[in-house]
Amino acid sequence: MHFLQELAGQRNGGIMFETPKEIKPSASKGMWTGIAVVAVLIAVGAYFYINHKGTSNKQTAAAATPAPPAGDADAVRDLKIQRATMDKDRTGTTAIWVVSIENKSATYSYSNIQYETTYVGANNNAILVNKGTIATTIPPGEQKNSQVNDALYPAGTAWYKIRITGATPAVATPNPF
Repeated sequence: MHFLQELAGQRNGGIMFETPKEIKPSASKGMWTGIAVVAVLIAVGAYFYINHKGTSNKQTAAAATPAPPAGDADAVRDLKIQRATMDKDRTGTTAIWVVSIENKSATYSYSNIQYETTYVGANNNAILVNKGTIATTIPPGEQKNSQVNDALYPAGTAWYKIRITGATPAVATPNPF
């Protein structure tokens, strides 16, 4: 019967449910967590930015320093005759060469280019071998045409040739513009 009395008491205005407990908002805890996450992200971003900027400055400084020449200068290897034609002067006595020379070097410029011309007879014996210098400068990777007034054209010449025998090398400085 005790049970029935409790039911009756609840109907007559008794408390049917317990009083709810007040719940504290946990918003302050969530706010601090969000601020901590944002701070960590900013710190990591700043670290990578500074680290990347320092690396690129080192690379820029290394790129600005000229590299040492890759190998020894070799004019015979680096200077190539692309085209050579031989004509005679108006009187027909002096050999005049028009030579196109290319500098295949990426590092060295060459000046005072030494050459050798050979005039060969019908029996394949050299009639005349002449040496001279072309007073020009060819920068790396460029090509120049030069005219050479050579020796007196020898009688009995069947064929002729020209070759480079040397030059004065210089390390080319890059153009800053």
